[in-house]
Amino acid sequence: MIGAAIWIFPLYWAFVTSIRDEDHVVSENAGILPDMFNLTAYVESIFNTSILKWYVNSIGTSLIITILVLISGMMCAYALSQMRFPGRRILYAVVMASFMIPTQALVVTQFVLMNDMGLVNTWAGIILPQLIVPVVIIVYKQFFDAVPKEMREAVLLDGGGEYTLLFKVYLPLNWGITTALAIITFIMAWNQFFWPFLVITSEDMMTIPVGITQVRDTFGVSYARVMAVALLGAAPVAIAYLIFQKKVTEAVMISSGVKG
Repeated sequence: MIGAAIWIFPLYWAFVTSIRDEDHVVSENAGILPDMFNLTAYVESIFNTSILKWYVNSIGTSLIITILVLISGMMCAYALSQMRFPGRRILYAVVMASFMIPTQALVVTQFVLMNDMGLVNTWAGIILPQLIVPVVIIVYKQFFDAVPKEMREAVLLDGGGEYTLLFKVYLPLNWGITTALAIITFIMAWNQFFWPFLVITSEDMMTIPVGITQVRDTFGVSYARVMAVALLGAAPVAIAYLIFQKKVTEAVMISSGVKG
């Protein structure tokens, strides 16, 4: 309960701040308990910022990233698990070794590459560096390794190919894993800040996490409006988590090796 209180307090403080007047937010008399209920910050966030466009950008990029990550991760895992080709073990070792490299260590080379390709401030520049998610490959490979080999041999004897095996046989068997990975990947893409912040230069292309940094008024940072935009931006992910809580928990368990 103490841990839960520590985690939830920032959300509570953000909400209390967002329903106050800006003058009261920076006042020395501002306390922890809510002393007013003013929705001005929310109205200004919706009508005086580009939050609706940021919503569209976040939804679009997160959906594309989720779909491409699942398809590419599934196909890579299938090849590593079911197909025999030179360098297969080395490739899998590279996938495992990628866990040791923090994404922040790659941003300089990624940015130089995107700049040389003319992809800075483009949708491709936002999406492409986020498509490599090693945990998706590893989780799918664990599942494919557990599928009986007799099933593969039967499909091949009936004239089916590798794509038939993957998309018509194996995929229907792992819809639960795919759903869980899709939810967790979407949430990760939605919350991504560091890379989009570096590669986006136009406000019209910003996602929700990056757009929050642009919320200002004539006199500087508007703390109430910043908190209102942050809560509005987090709302879809929070709602999705509450709806798919079981699947999200399952995905975390799978990715941590507890299950699967």
